[in-house]
Amino acid sequence: MKRSLIFVVAMGIAMLSGCATTPAVFTDYDPGVSFGQYRTYRWAQKPEGYSPLEQQRLVAAVDAKLRERGWTQSTEAQIDIVANVATETRYSLDSFYSGPMWGGWGWGGGWGCCGGWGWGASYGSTTTRAYTYGTLVLDMFDAQSKRAIWRGIAQGTVPSNPQRQTTNMLASVDKMFATFPPGTPVAQAQ
Repeated sequence: MKRSLIFVVAMGIAMLSGCATTPAVFTDYDPGVSFGQYRTYRWAQKPEGYSPLEQQRLVAAVDAKLRERGWTQSTEAQIDIVANVATETRYSLDSFYSGPMWGGWGWGGGWGCCGGWGWGASYGSTTTRAYTYGTLVLDMFDAQSKRAIWRGIAQGTVPSNPQRQTTNMLASVDKMFATFPPGTPVAQAQ
């Protein structure tokens, strides 16, 4: 009974820790660029390689953030936006050990008739779990000079649930654009 309870608790912790990840977000920009000169943009490349619904939601989220900052889409844009999404399958190995409370150490056999020293056997099992890890990269280029001026990156485990995917993607876009355009003072809580 005690072993079963320990196993169930360990499995629950492992499952929750695998589900509780939110994407890590990083931004970078060219400090020599005055972002106040830009007001128009266009999508030079929308993200491909994953759900078309998620692509639509991502584009709409970025469009909304740029509209909030006074930017508009235009065919004669000052900024080109390029988005890329990459995913890969990663694997997690979860090992669980059970046995007597005093077991799991010692040699277990090899000295004469009674075996080696030690207090008991320990049993283990390993479970392999596959999951998807994704990276979203948003780049902004000056449309005339083709010079890179801004980059936002979000990386993390991609949930299999579409609603959680959307929630994580929207949270990532919020973080990316929290201090956009660069050089804009961040409102501080009072």
